[in-house]
Amino acid sequence: MSMVFDEYGRPFIILRDGGDQERLQGKKARKQNILAARSIANIMKSSLGPKGMDKILVSSDGQVTITNDGATILKEMDVENQVGKLMVELSQSQDDEIGDGTTGVVVFAGALLAQAEALIEKGIHPTRIADGFEAACSIAVDHLTGLADTLEFSRDNTANLHQVVRSCISSKVIKRCEDLMAQIAVDAILSVADLERKDVNLSLIKVEGKPGGKMEDSQLIRGILLNKHMSHPQMPKEIKDAKIVILTCAFEPPKAKTKYALEIKTTEQYKALDQAEQAWFVEMVQKVKDSGANLVMCQWGFDDEANHLLLQNELPAIRWVGGTEIELLAIATGARIVPRFEDISPEKLGKAGVVREIELGTTKENIVIVEDCANTNAVTIFVRGGNGMIIEEIKRSIHDALCVVRSLVKERFLIVGGGAPEMELQVQLEKWAKTLTGINSHCVRAFAQALEIIPATLAENAGMHPVTIVTALRKLHNEGKTTAGINVKKGVVEELDEKVLQPLLVNTSAISLASEAVRMIMKIDDMVTSVR
Repeated sequence: MSMVFDEYGRPFIILRDGGDQERLQGKKARKQNILAARSIANIMKSSLGPKGMDKILVSSDGQVTITNDGATILKEMDVENQVGKLMVELSQSQDDEIGDGTTGVVVFAGALLAQAEALIEKGIHPTRIADGFEAACSIAVDHLTGLADTLEFSRDNTANLHQVVRSCISSKVIKRCEDLMAQIAVDAILSVADLERKDVNLSLIKVEGKPGGKMEDSQLIRGILLNKHMSHPQMPKEIKDAKIVILTCAFEPPKAKTKYALEIKTTEQYKALDQAEQAWFVEMVQKVKDSGANLVMCQWGFDDEANHLLLQNELPAIRWVGGTEIELLAIATGARIVPRFEDISPEKLGKAGVVREIELGTTKENIVIVEDCANTNAVTIFVRGGNGMIIEEIKRSIHDALCVVRSLVKERFLIVGGGAPEMELQVQLEKWAKTLTGINSHCVRAFAQALEIIPATLAENAGMHPVTIVTALRKLHNEGKTTAGINVKKGVVEELDEKVLQPLLVNTSAISLASEAVRMIMKIDDMVTSVR
């Protein structure tokens, strides 16, 4: 880099191409990769567990986000290092696959990389380390499955599901209303779940929020909520036994698909055009009335003339309904989406028990609630809070609670939390490592030691001494107490009960994904890094 001046004395800088970069290979590249990934994991450690801290994130445009959700924190972080981005994608994969455990998977991956770095210093090849970790991961997942208990529940008996959800949201902002939120999450999942096929379609659950009001005002709507209002203020605010026609065509005269010009030279021509338009509007409204519909949902807008005709014909209407909302409406009400007025027929109408417009608080905001639908598959969770930041954090917490219940529908296995499963795996892997010889023994032992990061971090975030807690836990597990864990509320180590149960799927997925990510990072042998 050098500075020169032009003929007017103005300075400018000449940069040499490629002068600010160098290529790292072999051991140096791997150490750089491990350092970048561990720095991300260290940031996330303080947010793990019921006593974990929240992070405040400020975007480039000044928008503030306060959360302890691992996937959200990493998504909002500005990570430039390519290996650091792998850790971000790891958390996102866990969020997409399971929905919970997004912080723990990153913390565990960072601990695995720390152990891998120590093995590299001993001269063990990264491929052998990755293979050893993969073997230990397989044994750990199998043993974890053997520790699980079967959860019994049905649509009529959901007490166990409620308890698990309360355990899940104990570290969330919605903990204050954990009973209400647990009830909402369980009811929402069971409304859209197929228990025989063990399938849950989360896209049928819509989460909407409005600032104002208290968190206790949140509710589950067995239908659809629209951030809309009736197109005319004099239209009725409540429609019972609604027969809904869903239109994706606008209330307006047809337009030519090619460019054209229309010259109007006389008053008679203008009146003829006006009468033709009115005839179109009247015909459109009449087709809707003839079908038996008493409510119109339109994807597009319509002008004042059409709106006035709809009011005169006592036909309430809602306009500018989004594409996703239209699909959910069609699913919930059993309606067929109509693309043209000529296609309107009685069998394409949707049915709902009641459609009502509600005004919220003093903000004069309006919402439309469609309830008692013909098909109750689609539901809406309507959350309230003091401001936008609280609303967004409640939505993230609700998402985690929904995903926990979905995991239990897919696999009815439960294990205790509080670091108990990780410590039990650590003890069992240590015993298995003693039966091995050579490099595999070192790799399995390193994997086992990495598992200690979870109980150690839980203890540290709860204000307890990590070394003391981990030592006490190891002693209990060596004595055969497989459910011994950390009770962060009491600040003690004890055998845990059903109050801290969590889905097995979360733990097995987190261990497997972390091991897979570490294997990928260990095999990176070449990278380009900036030198400043």
